[in-house]
Order: sequence, then structure tokens, then C-alpha cells
Amino acid sequence: MPGPLPLAVRHHLSALRMLLVFTVVTGVLYPLAVTGLAQAAFPGQANGSRIERHGRTVGSSLLGQNFGIPGKRPDPRWFQPRPSAGGYDPLASGASNLGPNNPDLVKAVERRRAAIAAFDGVAPEDVPPDALTASGSGLDPHISKAYAYQQAARVAKARGLRPAEVRRLVSGHVQGRVLGFLGEERVNVVELNAALADVG
Repeated sequence: MPGPLPLAVRHHLSALRMLLVFTVVTGVLYPLAVTGLAQAAFPGQANGSRIERHGRTVGSSLLGQNFGIPGKRPDPRWFQPRPSAGGYDPLASGASNLGPNNPDLVKAVERRRAAIAAFDGVAPEDVPPDALTASGSGLDPHISKAYAYQQAARVAKARGLRPAEVRRLVSGHVQGRVLGFLGEERVNVVELNAALADVG
């Protein structure tokens, strides 16, 4: 009859059993429980906060996107997001890392100011700051209320809609400050443009 296993072997077998138990608990049971809870309590958020129109996913309320004409030109029929250092490519998320005194950033801001003022038909000094600078992630779907209202006349003209109708649409998509006091009022461009597509 064989004798008891050596102490080192017993320790290794005990460690292996614990590894298997914790692999099942933390690698299978816990993720399944969290996923099930998220799907039951917050199905929209758990599935990526998708925006759907007519049974088709057109975007996510968490990720900004370009609304341009092929060839990198913005489309006047849509509200435009703020600039993105990565071109709204989710695989290239991030900021430019240029400081406020960097000459390249200063030149880019001045170029953007002139281009946006001409595109929206406003004075350069009236262009809101968020229209000129990219967000930290480069994927921010929000713009300021001021930038959204600035674009309303251009969008209305390009679509043959009444400016007041487009401004009402913007007003309906203004999101308040977080908890009533954090941050600024903002507009989700992806949601606004999805609603705009239903108007005409």
C-alpha cells in the first residue's frame, strides 16, 4: 500500500483545486451574474447605448461620429460634432496632447475658427470654444448648447426646413447639468442627428 503523498505534492494539489474553484467563480459565475443583472436592469446601456432608427442601428449615444460627405468635407445637412484628434476612429481614441501654447494647436484653432465661421455663416469671434478644440477621448458625442444653436440656421437652410423648427429640435435635445450642478448643458449630436433624419 503506497504511503501518503509528499507535503510538496499535497500543497500543489491544494493550490490547483483553489485555482480551479476561483477560475469557475470569478471567470464564469461572476461574469454571468453581472451580465444577467445588467441585461435585466439596464438593457440599453448593457448593449452599448445603441441608437436605432427603423430597426437599424445608426450609432451609439456614447460615441461621436463624423457627419460628412466622402472626401472629409462636413455635410451642411447635419449638425457637426466637435473636432477629433483621431477622426472619430474608435481604434484611435485619444487627444492630440498639444498644450494650449503649442504653435501647432494655436494654428489649428485659428484654421478651424475661420472654417466653421464660414460654414455656419457667423462671425469668427462668435464660434464657441468647443467647436475649436477636440475632447480628451476624441470620441465625445456632445457639443455645447451654443454650438448646436449656431448650426441650426445652416441645417435648416440645407434641408429646406423652417429655422424655428430646427431650433425646437435642438431645444428638445438639450441635456442638463449632471446632478443639476456639474458641467454644462450639452447636446448629443448623434441623438440630435438621428432625430433630424426623421424630420426631413
